[in-house]
Amino acid sequence: MPTHLYGRGEIARRLGVSRQRAGEIIDRADFPEPYDVLGMGAVWRIADVEEWIRRNRPHLAEEPEA
Repeated sequence: MPTHLYGRGEIARRLGVSRQRAGEIIDRADFPEPYDVLGMGAVWRIADVEEWIRRNRPHLAEEPEA
């Protein structure tokens, strides 16, 4: 998978939740729209997901690299 995209599994791992819970979060109105939908499912731009995390789960936000 390209290094600039997340699938549901990557989002689940990033948030520290189950794939089922990730699906609930992905379905929220404030979660970014998928970048594309492939045969394996939807994919999101990492930058979009990380911005959502900064706004909605700031305790999980990664420190910017120097």
